[in-house]
Amino acid sequence: MSSELHAHFHPDERPFVDKALEWIQRSARQHDVKRTDFLDPRQAWILESLVNREADVQLLLFGGYKQAERRRALIAPDYLMPEPEECGVALIEATSPDGKFAELDHGDFLGALTALGVKRDKLGDIHLHEDACHILVAEELADYFSLNLRQVHRVHVFTQRLPLERLRPAETQFQEMKLSVASMRLDGILSDVCRMSRAKVLPPIKAGRCKVNWKVEEDPGKPLRQGDVVSLQGFGRFKILELEGESKSGRIRLRVGKYS
Repeated sequence: MSSELHAHFHPDERPFVDKALEWIQRSARQHDVKRTDFLDPRQAWILESLVNREADVQLLLFGGYKQAERRRALIAPDYLMPEPEECGVALIEATSPDGKFAELDHGDFLGALTALGVKRDKLGDIHLHEDACHILVAEELADYFSLNLRQVHRVHVFTQRLPLERLRPAETQFQEMKLSVASMRLDGILSDVCRMSRAKVLPPIKAGRCKVNWKVEEDPGKPLRQGDVVSLQGFGRFKILELEGESKSGRIRLRVGKYS
């Protein structure tokens, strides 16, 4: 891969970029069909931008439903017509008669699933409801999850496979906050949301533990915009929901949503 192309990506992303280029080249030169694990939105964007550079290859992204955040990809020669079902996405439903089931959160299910010895890459979106949790997983591991997921944060659960048509997407739940900030700098907003001093948020940002729209961001002065999704390792993630204008003193009023 050329240094010029490498320069467009963060150093942490370059191993994925090299791997994606290899998939694309194998599809173009050897007519291979490559099915990836689940990709986050940034990885999907990188892969799509690289595929667009190769005329003999096409890309299909599918995560089980139209608005999926995490999706698997099919990279195929341009003369093939891959279908969404070939992406290998399966649906697992977890339920429980335990009244504490409704208190479980996304992290509880993610932790229980990865505790089974499976990488995050094999898991798609997780949809929580009061009476059930719908989990999108790699089809090749669906039976394994169905057989082995028996407890989530001390709550016993029952699991079964369902057809994708029975998926119940959950609306994203936000814990909303209203902030008044001097500027849209990343470090300032992160400091307010995480309730830490700016001095304390600087080291994790510079250490590469912060992402903006799923891309590692090491510049504390990065200006944020409405719609940006920000995450800090160990503190979850939030979204800039709305800029509400300026106060008389010139401070910026904004509405932020922390993911539940």
